[in-house]
Amino acid sequence: MSHLTNPLASASQLYHRSSFSTLPQDLQEAVFIASQCLTQAAGRLLELPQSVTAQANVILARHWLVDSPMANEFSDTSAAALYLVAKMGPEPRSPYHFANVYTYLLSENSSFPLPRNAPSNDPKSYYVSEADSFSFQRRLMAIEARILYTLSFDTHVSLPHPLAITYLQTLDFLSQPKSAIALRTIQYLNTALLSPQMLYLTHQLHALATAAIYNAARDMGAKMPECEWWEVFDVDREELGFLVVAMRSVENCMRSYKDDMPHLFRGMLTRALVEGEMRKRGLHAGNGATDIDEEQQVMDMMDRR
Repeated sequence: MSHLTNPLASASQLYHRSSFSTLPQDLQEAVFIASQCLTQAAGRLLELPQSVTAQANVILARHWLVDSPMANEFSDTSAAALYLVAKMGPEPRSPYHFANVYTYLLSENSSFPLPRNAPSNDPKSYYVSEADSFSFQRRLMAIEARILYTLSFDTHVSLPHPLAITYLQTLDFLSQPKSAIALRTIQYLNTALLSPQMLYLTHQLHALATAAIYNAARDMGAKMPECEWWEVFDVDREELGFLVVAMRSVENCMRSYKDDMPHLFRGMLTRALVEGEMRKRGLHAGNGATDIDEEQQVMDMMDRR
């Protein structure tokens, strides 16, 4: 039954991530969402199966549960997680392809994460020279090794999508076309990958699948039985309620971050932008909870001279 379960985050890991992170909570969540969206966009451009991209999202979340996001550029870590999963799958891509795709997504001509008013399509803005490609590959291999180390070489990821489809085949009470319900269910499962609550690291497949079906049925206006049918799939009311709310809140969470910090979402969020935002708040870039020492700033400037 190992293919129907995932290793979950421990309480100590979640506490350590939230209490001892070098980033404030809002920036930590913004980095997570932006990087997961970037991974999805890269998977589309690389023409990888959604199952591969989704597994990369989970691997990236597991890695950042142990390692700090600020250890490397966010886009490089995203690329390394996707490369690691893709090369073990049925349709691997070369590092050169990854360099081209990520360079384009980070360029001014890219519409990621939102369409920008670029003056014209300038291929020079996303041209990858041989030197740039070699440098990207070196970073890719180094971060890939780091990810494997933090995960103790356990890259197993099971996805709830097939299980959700199996559950739907047993639910005849949904008074809607099963194809429409199935599509909406898959959309909720894909959206849950972007949740800063790391739902794929805190809940097993059967619970995620059941919550996605519940949300899809509500959206489609499907007639639901009055009995607690989710208990058939070994999900209790409390867990179902939490996941239902968490899945439905992802869209509003993303919208609020874009409204509250629009200057950070004009393009892909970078480590330099996050460090600049932390300095504006009077925080050290290496420690999200300590005031900047002005005397130390002066000493650092003198050292650089």
